[in-house]
Amino acid sequence: MALLTGCAQRVFFSHVNAATARVLAAEGCEVAVPRGQGCCGALSLHTGRDEEARRFARRTVDAFSGYDTVVVNVAGCGSVLKEYGELLRDDPAYAERAAAFAARVRDVTEVLAELPPLAPRHPLAARVAYHDACHLANAQRITEQPRDLLRSIPGVELVEVPEAKICCGSAGVYNLLEAETAEQLGRRKAENLASARPDLIATGNAGCLLQISRYAQGVPIKHPIELLDASIRGVNP
Repeated sequence: MALLTGCAQRVFFSHVNAATARVLAAEGCEVAVPRGQGCCGALSLHTGRDEEARRFARRTVDAFSGYDTVVVNVAGCGSVLKEYGELLRDDPAYAERAAAFAARVRDVTEVLAELPPLAPRHPLAARVAYHDACHLANAQRITEQPRDLLRSIPGVELVEVPEAKICCGSAGVYNLLEAETAEQLGRRKAENLASARPDLIATGNAGCLLQISRYAQGVPIKHPIELLDASIRGVNP
């Protein structure tokens, strides 16, 4: 399998990529990081630059040729990668390849849900509030796998939050284009998360991590894979 390193993820959250690779290796997977990969085209699509997105898509399909699974740890990227078949449907050179590529894309929590746990888990005494990233829960219909991952960690108490389905305000580039409304959503999300009195907040998207961290100050925010990585390694997250 091969790991998509992402743009914002690679710059702001390279430690999440490192944690992803460690966890998958600990669970018996061989993980490659293909050279030549770049932007997946998500931000281009968000801003209506479809042809630019198609160029990025073709490059990504080429970079991941030959791998049976494409692992993604950013919800926004994963949702776009799974739509490559539609994005390149009118490209005779890439339509079939893009559809086959899209069928191989898996969020890291999907991958782990299909694997029997091999690595021992050490306890993490933490009350964790989970935020559903819109591009994970709505675009990909992935809601239980991240929660199951968190529940698999001994000592973790997973708590649900009020208005859990409300967007945090990140939404691709929405927080840049509609800053005032995005701020209102961010503050509302932070208040709902805080009401659960968590020790940690977990979410599976780089944009959400950045957005929520602006308003939920004082509470650490982690990707779920970071918590599993800490449990496997026996260290504090």
